[in-house]
Amino acid sequence: MHPTIARLQEVVASGDDSQIAGLLAENVKFLPPTYWKTWTGRKPVAAVLGHVGQVFSEFSYRRVMGEGRDWALEFRCKVGDLDAVGVDLITLDGDGLIETLEVAMRPFRTVGALRDAMNARVMSDARFLAFRDALG
Repeated sequence: MHPTIARLQEVVASGDDSQIAGLLAENVKFLPPTYWKTWTGRKPVAAVLGHVGQVFSEFSYRRVMGEGRDWALEFRCKVGDLDAVGVDLITLDGDGLIETLEVAMRPFRTVGALRDAMNARVMSDARFLAFRDALG
């Protein structure tokens, strides 16, 4: 397994979102399951992922598939009392950092609950508001 993928699993398991940024490429792209928008850049993506880590509970990776630059990490979690399964689709850059992170998740009801919880959290986060204003 690639060291970045192994480290990602450790960081997620630890719940310490301060370690996320060190795994991300400077111009990382994050494609969330909740809406059709791409977040770009280490700082905004790390901030959003930090909130996701606080919204999800009982998070665990079930399977890890891939090699080289392309990886798929299947997960199970809860959002409130709703169950979900999903896949983190990860592409690493030449330095082994996360270049692209796309998340696919189901069921629809849980994705909606995630969207609502994330909107409530990030709209009160000064870091997020600064990123949003900078993006225009």
